[in-house]
Order: sequence, then C-alpha cells, then structure tokens
Amino acid sequence: MRFALDEAAEALRDATADVLRGYSPGGDAAGTWDKLAGVGVLGTLVPEDQGGLGLDENALVPVLEEIGYSGLPGPAAETIAFAAPLLAGAGLGTAGGGLIAVRAGDGDLIPYGMEAPRLVMDYMVYEQGQLVLEEVPALDPLRPLARVLEVRGAGVQLGAPEGTAWQRGVLGTAALLCGLSRRMLDMTVEYVKRREQYGVPVGSFQAVKHALADAHVAVEFARPAVLAAGWDLSQAAESPIDPVGVAKILASDAARLVARTAIQCHGAMGYTTEYDLHLFAKRVWALAPSWGDADWHRARVATHLGV
Repeated sequence: MRFALDEAAEALRDATADVLRGYSPGGDAAGTWDKLAGVGVLGTLVPEDQGGLGLDENALVPVLEEIGYSGLPGPAAETIAFAAPLLAGAGLGTAGGGLIAVRAGDGDLIPYGMEAPRLVMDYMVYEQGQLVLEEVPALDPLRPLARVLEVRGAGVQLGAPEGTAWQRGVLGTAALLCGLSRRMLDMTVEYVKRREQYGVPVGSFQAVKHALADAHVAVEFARPAVLAAGWDLSQAAESPIDPVGVAKILASDAARLVARTAIQCHGAMGYTTEYDLHLFAKRVWALAPSWGDADWHRARVATHLGV
C-alpha cells in the first residue's frame, strides 16, 4: 500500500504548516487558531455544503501532525477529528464557532474545558455557560483540565454514540503524538550537534547516536501505522486488527521513548523549564494516556484478534 497524500490533503497540510511556522510555544495560541480556522482546518472533515472542506481522515492525519509538531495548545483532536463532524451531522453547524472541548479521553476530566466556548459530554453539546466547572491541576500547564460540578442547562443531543467518531479522536491524538515526537527529535539532533564535551560534539558519542537512532526508528514505525489507520477509517474498511488502536499504541510508545531520550541527550538542559523541550514532553505525557492508553488499546487489539 502506498500512503501518498492527494493534492487536497497536501495543500491543507502545507497551509497548516505555513500558519504554524509563525508560532512558538507560549505564543499567541488564540490568534494562531483563528488563522487555522481561516484556512479551513477546523472544518477538515465537515461536508462542503455545511461550510467545511469535505475531506477525509487521510487529510486529517498530516494536519494534526503539523499541529503536534508546533506545540500549539488547544483541543485539536477533540475539535477537528471528533466534535466538528458530529455537530455538522446533527445540523448544528461547523466548528466555525470556535474550539470545542470534549470529555472523552481523560476520564471525567475535560481538557481546555474552562476555555472552550462549547463542550461535548456523552454525545451532548453544551454552551460554556450551561456548565459549572472547576479547574483541576494538570501535568501540562498549557493543557488545563476541568471537572464538571453542575449542569445548569439542557444540552443538545448529537445522536447515538458513534464508534467512528471516537476512533477519529483516537486517530487524531496519535497524529498529534507523531508530530510531537518529530519536534523533540529535531530539537535534540540540533542540540547534540552544537553541544560539545571533551572538544567534540556530544552527538558524535556512540551512546547518543544509538539512543537517537532507536527513537527515530520508533517514530518511523509509528507514522505509517497512523497513516494506515487514517486510510482504514476513510474507507470504512473491515479489519481484524483494529488499525486505529495499533496506531495509538505505536504513537504513544514512540512519543514516550522520544521524550525520555530527548531529555537524557540534553543533559541538565533537558530538565530546565526555561527550555521549550519540557513543554513538548509534558504534552506527550498528557496525550499518551488520553483516548485510551497503550495498554488499554493492546487489550482491545487482543480482543479483536481473539487472543
């Protein structure tokens, strides 16, 4: 199978990358999301007759990988992959109203719940003012969490729970993890080329080379699996191995390995909060268990295989 993007998917990926090129971690996230909305990113999976781009999951993966690479905070997979298509299917419009927080992959917690104009819980959509929320301490300071204390208004039903929608959320999270992995690898390779010990770059040391090679291989195995899962969803293909679950397993494991390797190869610099690496690592540690951690998906794949 050849995982080549079509022209529309390539154009959207490139447009996304162009917007994100001007973003740096801790920068103007809201303004950057406005620009992404302007090029249609939030409506990637929304039909054209409802104001979206009418693309499929093959286009979704590279877009979310670019967002992951940038470190841009916000409910990217929740909005683009999960909620926007559901809202459009229920006749509630596209994601043009802004980002959408979702309670789906973090237990009873809602990432970005205090910030998003709309929230989806149990396939019901609520406006921000209909819920009483409390902020919950979060590992990733740029991915704040909230818990619902009280529901004060009637939500709008998005229809019966749709397995494909949930799988799109898993797929989107896997793509974000691949982008984060790429970014941390690039940062680390650049660092070990510059950082010297004993008069030579630390990147010339065999232990560093091997560690980074292992991390690179893990990412290169994960990325095709995520693309394959996107193709599988786009074709509504029947598969005995749960490709989306496999994608999340490989992407989560690769991202954790890259985060650990990146911190080790940076030495003391990797432990400083003044250096951006910690923001990418914390995003990985937050997203890897979200929408089902690797162990949960392994058990699900085993069930699919009858093991």
